[in-house]
Amino acid sequence: MLSIKRCPLPENALLSKYSHTGAYTDCYQTEVNRIVTHAEYVGAFYTTLLFKLERIILNWMVSKPSSDVQAIQLANGNIGQFAAWYVEDRCEDQLLLSDFRDRTRSWLMVVPVENIDNRKTRLYFGSAIVPTLNRKKEKASMSLGFFMLLGFHKIYSVLLLYSARSRLKT
Repeated sequence: MLSIKRCPLPENALLSKYSHTGAYTDCYQTEVNRIVTHAEYVGAFYTTLLFKLERIILNWMVSKPSSDVQAIQLANGNIGQFAAWYVEDRCEDQLLLSDFRDRTRSWLMVVPVENIDNRKTRLYFGSAIVPTLNRKKEKASMSLGFFMLLGFHKIYSVLLLYSARSRLKT
């Protein structure tokens, strides 16, 4: 897993708007030794075995079914909803998804990296968790559940990106 590194959000990241709102944001990166299109990355990410398990859990817990076909349609920009998420924003090299409750965001980005020896693609994956409004204090804050699950979230994020990278390696 040493190939996955935590890093700051790139300046042009669609997810960066949440880093200034009190939300928790994270960003991880890795590289693949070939050119990978954004659609190829998104498709690989959402069809890994690990993410398929998440999709099964989402279907069971919140009745939000999804399939590999839908993951590829999302990757190609043909649908705007996938499992428990909808497309909040998209551009040529990035995808920002929001969950149906607008509490979490998932973000994927590709950046071609060319050097003298070869061509690579840098893959980014990040998340945002938006604070909820505490009506008694009239202040936005993170829940106790957030703090209890944050360690798991970080490990899971690394595993998701590692799984996608493994599918894309040649």
